[in-house]
Amino acid sequence: MFSSIRAGFTHQRTIALGGALSAAGLASIWLVPNAAADKAPEAPPSALNPNDWKAFKLQSIDTGGPPNTNRYRFALENPKQEVGLPVASCLVTRAAIGSENDDGSKKFVIRPYTPTSPKDAKGYFDLVVKVYEQGKMSKHFGELKEGDEVEMKGPLVKFQYKANMKKKIGMIAGGSGITPMLQVASEIVSNPDDKTQVSLVFANQTEKDIILKKELDEMAAKHNNFQVYYTIDDIGEGVGKEWKGGVGYVTREMATDHMPPPSDDNLVLICGPPPMYKALSGEKKSPKDQGELSGILKAMGYTEQQVFKF
Repeated sequence: MFSSIRAGFTHQRTIALGGALSAAGLASIWLVPNAAADKAPEAPPSALNPNDWKAFKLQSIDTGGPPNTNRYRFALENPKQEVGLPVASCLVTRAAIGSENDDGSKKFVIRPYTPTSPKDAKGYFDLVVKVYEQGKMSKHFGELKEGDEVEMKGPLVKFQYKANMKKKIGMIAGGSGITPMLQVASEIVSNPDDKTQVSLVFANQTEKDIILKKELDEMAAKHNNFQVYYTIDDIGEGVGKEWKGGVGYVTREMATDHMPPPSDDNLVLICGPPPMYKALSGEKKSPKDQGELSGILKAMGYTEQQVFKF
């Protein structure tokens, strides 16, 4: 499993008044605050630009996670700089790995990813990517080596979170759909003034496939306003007696037990593969169109304003 994520003096100047010393050898020396120095040093600008693509160098690859899932750490030019992503937002990556153009060059493939490093991490950011043989961009990530560069831009804001905007937030995630959920949950638990209660149902194929499990378990252990419930499709041999979570897809019973009840004071976030959307909430029409609410959540009494699809 991956290693855990978690990581003035006032200047003064002397001004001599009256030019030269008087005959008596006296001078008037005043200590006057330097207005420019009094200002707090400005933080470096965000590393990302929403309008321009910028190349980021791959600093390291951590392969100690679930099967075919790696953590890619990209370096920022300034070690004091932050990637600059508001919650909840993602960045987009591109690589010339698509079909050929008429001139023989390759078309760009573009995919969004949500960093999993702390929001205030300085000098770097992490992307956790599950490598699929049929996935053009994820396969490209699987072939990257330290020192390689990937073009990115952002942020792309998906959901504007504000502290205490809801009393309770439920989260249903499948596979790599956990990344925006981790971003929102981390923002909540890191703010002592945010009293929002968070409950997460996280579905995966097997226990070994659970991405960021160590980080999620540590968050649940440290913060009483965050709870996580896992469900897996396949328990596997020798695991049945030890497995304490659910088995199978996310059901209405699981949602009833672990999601906050339908209310304008509460919100349910969902992110996962298309079959999950279809069963639980209905699919999005486009990045800007949430589409009609349907499925299990609608049957439970939630309204379209009480559900958000990443």
